Amino acid sequence: MVKIKLTKKEIALSSLLFIVCHIVLLAVLFAAVAINTEGQFIEFFRKEYVNIITVAVAVSIMSMIIYFYFFIENKSLLVSYKKITQVYFLMCLSFLVCDVISKYVAPTARPLLFFPLLACMFFRRKEAIFLNTINLLITFVFNRYVNSVDVSGGSVQMIESFAGLLTSFCCGVAAIFIMKNIKTRLGCVLCVITLVVPVIAVNLVMQVPSVEGDWFTVIEIIIYSVFDCIMSVLLFMCVLPIVEGLFSELTVFRLRELTSDNAKLIKHMKQHALGTYNHSVVVAQLVEACAGAIGEDSELARACAYYHDVGKLKNPEMFAENQTEYDMHKELTPELSVDIIRSHAKDGAQLIRKNRLPEIFADIAVQHHGTMPIKYFYAKALRMSDGELNVNNYSYSGPTPTTKIAAIVMIADASEAAARSLADRSPEKVAALVGNIVEERMNQEQFYDCDVTMRELTIITQTIINQLTGVYHSRVKYPKLVLQRK
Repeated sequence: MVKIKLTKKEIALSSLLFIVCHIVLLAVLFAAVAINTEGQFIEFFRKEYVNIITVAVAVSIMSMIIYFYFFIENKSLLVSYKKITQVYFLMCLSFLVCDVISKYVAPTARPLLFFPLLACMFFRRKEAIFLNTINLLITFVFNRYVNSVDVSGGSVQMIESFAGLLTSFCCGVAAIFIMKNIKTRLGCVLCVITLVVPVIAVNLVMQVPSVEGDWFTVIEIIIYSVFDCIMSVLLFMCVLPIVEGLFSELTVFRLRELTSDNAKLIKHMKQHALGTYNHSVVVAQLVEACAGAIGEDSELARACAYYHDVGKLKNPEMFAENQTEYDMHKELTPELSVDIIRSHAKDGAQLIRKNRLPEIFADIAVQHHGTMPIKYFYAKALRMSDGELNVNNYSYSGPTPTTKIAAIVMIADASEAAARSLADRSPEKVAALVGNIVEERMNQEQFYDCDVTMRELTIITQTIINQLTGVYHSRVKYPKLVLQRK
């Protein structure tokens, strides 16, 4: 990860936002107290003000821990004010859901896996585990001090508080590890089904000793544990699209929806620019493999590759892959042809933003050619000119790639297009072609603005060579034999 140094202004603004979000969280906790006391909040406060202050102080300390954790481990989250808001939004939502079900159903029935399932979708694994730990501690402190049967006349017994604490931690961490490898919504359901057994086990181990052989209560614990898992996954499936929309998040589910044949721009490409669509599909395959090979998000990279050439929808017939027999550029000057060709990068970014697609798609659409010259028309112009020409007038406008994924798309796009023009697609020819493409872009300083390393470029090059060799493999020549009709 690239180290980020926060400015004093960024530290001040992120601290202020944390304070505001913390105040909102405290307000949610006090609102829950008011609901649980059924209108007797003032009287309850007079009686239990020490416990309420204890909860407020404990939650404040945990908010400070969240800030310092991200200040040390991931400063990029602190400069993303949307992410800070998202952390507290998920915590407030999870707390309210659990508190309502605890009051009106049973404490054991609380959907304790709801928060870790959501957290692992939007944060890295260790961050999700950390936030789940903070969330379960806040819930535990709240229940023990202001919502406990034995302390303040609440609805949660002491043993249920400890059972919930252990369930949230053990099963929540297990859910985070399992969910990171799941790519489908059905997989989410299967994940929670596998967690039913450990949830039941934890609740039974914690609560059975206190029920003294009451088998009805044991069965009740089992039923509520199953309810916990079912509600967790149902709420997760319902809330996930809402959070994706509110915070413009790109989960694996959202990315797959954006790359399905039913996605609006993908459908338009298939209808009006089939050659570009086929090219994008192959490039997506190359980019996905390369991203996985160097540890980048392969799902995100694949989706970006699908949309990198979407700007060609404006004039699809002006691009070689969409032409049949006649080349439209034969009637145009090289300068006009260059203007049309290079405009597809900015046209793509505009079209992506118009359709409210993720900004990273627009960034890669405009960066995937960098400032490379359009050599075909530059050479054509040189043949028609007596003197030297400024190559910049025949080059893409840029900017150059600013991320590793953009660099991968640049290399894969050029490699796939060039490989199609090869008469001999033997592994040796493909390897030489891809090597030249990468070297040319390095010489043209196309990778100066992204943190891709030489080692990663070597891995990307070899991965593309292997993938292209598989795509354009040789076949046995079919014999010219006409079969007789039976």
